[in-house]
Parts: sequence; structure tokens; C-alpha cells
Amino acid sequence: MAQKTQIEWTDATWNPVTGCTKIGPGCDNCYAERFAERWRGIEGHPYEQGFDLRLWPSRLTQPALWRKPRMIFVNSMSDLFHKKVPRSYIDRVFEAMEAADWHVYQVLTKRSSLMRNYVQRRYAGKPVPAHIWLGVSVEDQAHVGRIEHLRQVNSQARFISFEPLLGPIEAPNLDGIAWAIVGGESGPKARPMEGAWATEIRYACDRHGTAFFFKQWGGARPKSGGRTLDGEEWNGFPTHVVPERILAELV
Repeated sequence: MAQKTQIEWTDATWNPVTGCTKIGPGCDNCYAERFAERWRGIEGHPYEQGFDLRLWPSRLTQPALWRKPRMIFVNSMSDLFHKKVPRSYIDRVFEAMEAADWHVYQVLTKRSSLMRNYVQRRYAGKPVPAHIWLGVSVEDQAHVGRIEHLRQVNSQARFISFEPLLGPIEAPNLDGIAWAIVGGESGPKARPMEGAWATEIRYACDRHGTAFFFKQWGGARPKSGGRTLDGEEWNGFPTHVVPERILAELV
């Protein structure tokens, strides 16, 4: 677990799974793959296997050892709902999150239908625990179907990461979405984001009462273009969906 992170919308990362495979244009220049592959073949390094999928059962107890409440991004270096992650192992990850319930967990996926199906089975007839936030990544208009899958999850803490935002998304339906995070791509092959694309999502957030967070313009480095959009910094956060027993510790 990383107790500090440069990701602006979270406090820490926890990776009980590492490695992944590409499923869309948002994956083309994956930062996690670029980082992991630097260490392939270096014996003893956590990424000696590069970005090949790997389960880490030894990390399942980490959240329980961290006593101060945190916003924890789950699997910043993978996708929990990758088709090769056994359902029994996903069960263990959820059990760990349910047990260490003084944290808020942010579970983000591109495999939205698999997440929906799993969550509907696990929490049949009842809502997802309020401290487990479920989100999807949406990079362009072609992948807005992931939002509909997310909406079918019984949770008040649904969120969307529009990052990297690679094209315009026309009047996205954010009904029932608590939080939207927008960012441009960063890295040596970063594709540019147009301001109008981000502003359209901001307007949609206004219409639907969704908190709006603008993370970055991106570029060669994450901070290359700064964080202002339309002359302002946007740091919206869905405080209303944070359990009261945790909120005071986070703010």
C-alpha cells in the first residue's frame, strides 16, 4: 500500500492485484504498464513480472493495519474485474474492504458489466456499503455504455473517471452519479484534450448535481498544463455520500 500518492483525488493506493491487459483506446498509453515494464526481469522487485497479471494475497490485510481513515484507490496498477481475476479472490478483496470499514475505497474499472454482475450478486437486495465507492472509466463517446452499467449498481457513491478524455461526450447522462473526475492524458505519447470536451462534462455535472473535479490538462508530464479549466480550479467532492463516521476524519 502506498501511504502517499500523487493522484489528486485520493489519499493512498492499495494493489491486491497488479498487471492488466488493454481493452480500449484509453489503455493505449497506460501509465501503469509503462511503470511496471521498467522493472521486468529484475529479480525480487514487485514488478519483476512486468505488467503481467499477478494476485497478491499477502496484501489483503494491509487496510486493516492502517488505522487512520483514508480515501484508498483500489488497484491503481490493475483492474479488479479483469476476467482472469478469480471471483473467489474478488470476494477476498471485498471482505477486506468490508472489515476495515473506517476507510473509503474507490474501486475503478473499465470492465463495467463484470463489476455490475459481481456487485448485484454480492449485495442482492441491499445497497453496496457506503464506504465502498464504485466507478467506471470513460474515455470517449463510444464507451458511455459503461455509465449505464454503473447506474445499475445499488450505490449512492457512483463515480466516473473521464481520464484520459480522448474525445467529446455529448450531454452525458450523469443522473445518479455522485462524482465526475476529468483529466487529459500524460506521458511521452500524450494525446491532447480539448477544453470544450471537459466543459461539456462540467455543464452536465451542473445539470445533474454531480460533484466535478478537474484533475489536469496533461501533456508530457501530468502537471504540464496545470489544473485550471475556464479560469478556475475545480475541486468538487461528493461529501454527501461519505459516511458521517468517516467524514470528520477525512476533511
